[in-house]
Amino acid sequence: MSFESYEEVITAEGHQNVTATHSSTLEITSDDWLTQAGDCIIGVNADRVPADFDDEFVRQCQSRATAIEAHIHVDTSENESYDCLFKGRGDPALSFDNERSHVGRTSEYVDDRTVFVASSGAAADIDGRIIDALSAGATLTCRLRAYPERLSAWRVSRVLLVCWIRSV
Repeated sequence: MSFESYEEVITAEGHQNVTATHSSTLEITSDDWLTQAGDCIIGVNADRVPADFDDEFVRQCQSRATAIEAHIHVDTSENESYDCLFKGRGDPALSFDNERSHVGRTSEYVDDRTVFVASSGAAADIDGRIIDALSAGATLTCRLRAYPERLSAWRVSRVLLVCWIRSV
């Protein structure tokens, strides 16, 4: 069982229209603009898009057994920094073909923008201090980490623990 990981890093900027009120998605876009309707978008001017990702990273993410983490780090102009972490999983339908946006979803829905599904949270779950920093134009770094077969190991561990508890 392997616990190696694969990583892709995206850097983006906040924007005055970041509200992060969407309850089921989280998005970072390469667009340089954001309207108030984009309530799931937390960063603009992304330096990379899903189509830029390494083929091996993509291949590893195309498994339901792959755990995917999105670690979001925000640096402010006041020398403060904030972090948040979302956990999701891969899916065979993930294509990483989009040349514009990265979307994490709490649901199982997949389109060409989707980079992980079954997320532990969405834009609305991000701490208000992070949203305030992003709406003031702070820099955002998103580290997407894929852990192949990690979900299988977690499931096995949980089953073994449940079996052990029941036998005691």
